[in-house]
Amino acid sequence: MTEAVLEVTDLHAAYGKVEVLHGLNLRAMPGEIVTMIGPNGAGKSTLLNAIGGALPIGAGARGKILFNGQDIAAMPIDHRVALGLCLVPEKRELFGSMSVLDNLVLGSWRRYKLGERNHADQLQPVFDLFPRLAERRTQIASTLSGGERQMLAIGRALMAQPRVLLLDEPSLGLAPLIVKEIFHIIRRLKETGVTIVLVEQNARAALQVADQAYVLETGSVMLEGAARDLAHDPRVVETYLGLARNR
Repeated sequence: MTEAVLEVTDLHAAYGKVEVLHGLNLRAMPGEIVTMIGPNGAGKSTLLNAIGGALPIGAGARGKILFNGQDIAAMPIDHRVALGLCLVPEKRELFGSMSVLDNLVLGSWRRYKLGERNHADQLQPVFDLFPRLAERRTQIASTLSGGERQMLAIGRALMAQPRVLLLDEPSLGLAPLIVKEIFHIIRRLKETGVTIVLVEQNARAALQVADQAYVLETGSVMLEGAARDLAHDPRVVETYLGLARNR
């Protein structure tokens, strides 16, 4: 039986004295897209930050996070990246004064430090996935459109050759046509074998692209199951998908 590439068990996370996640469990199998939907403040981004290492165990979080069977809960961010776990944050956090190409190359910095001579070998695959970035390789990142900045943030993460990609609100602030393009890219990423954990406010789009889904409310999992099943669950339709129709 195939083992989960990522397994979160009894995860609690807090900011100060306020607990945001209450014993949360999550599993992602190799090559799956797992999405988390829920209202603002439900703890979705906090969960990604805990998995990615921005909120480490002992500094506001407790619980178990297994990556390929190894407990990484207390591991620094750069060690998690080296193992193949990369977070694309909601704010993208690009180097705005640097070119598209320089931002991408920085994504392979960890591989360069490890002495990999072919650390930039992902550059062409990234350009194949995002032809617009190839066209704008010399352009300063701060001058890109919102959609292009999101593509650059994902492309930079792919330079590290992740096995698991954590995507936090990839469609946030983007026009509907660009949102459609971003989700098309997410589908293509799955075809490469990358496991994706997706936090997304656009519940309809998220459930269409995902294999498994979790509904978070006030820091706890209220529903979980196959994404196609949750997309037809009356509770999900009424609370989340009804709103999506008007977007």
